[in-house]
Amino acid sequence: MFFLFPITYYYFSPYLIIMGASEGVISGSLITFTAMLIGSLFLGRLFCGWICPAGATQELCFKLNNKDFKGGKRNWIKYFIWVPWIAVITVMFVQAGGITAFDPFYQTYYGISIQDIQSIVLFFVITGLIAGIALAAGKRASCHTICWMAPFMIIGRKIRNAINLPALQLVADKNECTNCKTCSRNCPMSLDVNSMVQKEAMENSECILCANCADNCPENAIKLTFGTKK
Repeated sequence: MFFLFPITYYYFSPYLIIMGASEGVISGSLITFTAMLIGSLFLGRLFCGWICPAGATQELCFKLNNKDFKGGKRNWIKYFIWVPWIAVITVMFVQAGGITAFDPFYQTYYGISIQDIQSIVLFFVITGLIAGIALAAGKRASCHTICWMAPFMIIGRKIRNAINLPALQLVADKNECTNCKTCSRNCPMSLDVNSMVQKEAMENSECILCANCADNCPENAIKLTFGTKK
């Protein structure tokens, strides 16, 4: 997905969806974000951990800055971006008279994002911003702070938790844990996974279900499973 990013980045564009909404068009980015919301009901933030090219961009930065990013209150920045952005999209659709067209390839060149010098420059500006924040602040800092896609999946996950749908999830057995903290050291989202294991409470809105903790646990105290909450 990282290598395909120059081709696909319009489908993750926060601006293209506004352009489409101003014309009453359901664009590719709107379809993508809707799929993220629906998919998160069963897969949580799996997209972030396994598919997101912006996430891959940041993980390539680990070689230069592998320090943990402790989000805390800074995790809320993305919501201050997301809420007014959703409001603008809604207003644009209303002003356009509602949905008038369906065009998944809106503003692309036969489905390909890069079509001229301007789109190439825009790509490098976007990836530069994402990588720059990660390089300056720590592991996947852009995911924690400016990601406009994460709230869709976080909201979907909260809906899933509220109605207890069967979904992909991490489970832990604290009796198998030796407190080596390998799980925490290998978490790309800088979560205190060891503490979550001790509480046997693996649900966290910033967890991207990458399963690094499960893969690296020497005692197999953490597992990635599909099911309902116990």
